[in-house]
Amino acid sequence: MAASVESLLVRHRLDVDDYHRMGDAGILGEHDRVELIGGEIIDMAPIGPPHAGAVKRQSNRIKSAVGERAIVATQDPVRIDRFNEPEPDIALLRPREDYYSQTHPAPADILLIVEVAETSLRYDREVKIPLYAQAGIPEVWLVDIAGKTLWIYRDPKGDRYRDLAPAGDLAHLLVRAMPDTAVDLTGVFGKSETTAFTGKSRP
Repeated sequence: MAASVESLLVRHRLDVDDYHRMGDAGILGEHDRVELIGGEIIDMAPIGPPHAGAVKRQSNRIKSAVGERAIVATQDPVRIDRFNEPEPDIALLRPREDYYSQTHPAPADILLIVEVAETSLRYDREVKIPLYAQAGIPEVWLVDIAGKTLWIYRDPKGDRYRDLAPAGDLAHLLVRAMPDTAVDLTGVFGKSETTAFTGKSRP
């Protein structure tokens, strides 16, 4: 059987160092909305007002809940491995004196990742969350704006999370890595909702 054209292609993957050199050379600007996934530069979806508002609300509420016990990073890079440097909407990080000014956070530094999906639900669910699971990141919250549901992913194994459930109460969300910490995200989908679960099937 003749080989397909696709099977004959050999892609050159960029590693994180290549990616940063492109930034240093001005090929990628600091305002370009891109991230490195699987050695490929991926354009990120434009941020609409509902997405931006949800990120601001959550980052402020999480910061209020954790205080100085953790660092809240908003839309900053995290270095997963040699070929992956995504920019999650929010990352809750272990405290570090230099605030990660010398190196980007690695998986061992990450307590929680939050991704907000307005138009990117499938990409977050099928590409980024499996990547986070493979890296052993203990917990991910996926905020589905259209579905008005916050999904909680815990217990990574391989490329998936074995524990997946919708949040039952937005007013009292527990961060597993900080069990004495409860976050109140009431209003993240609008002023009227009090719970995250709307009865929709799991993603």
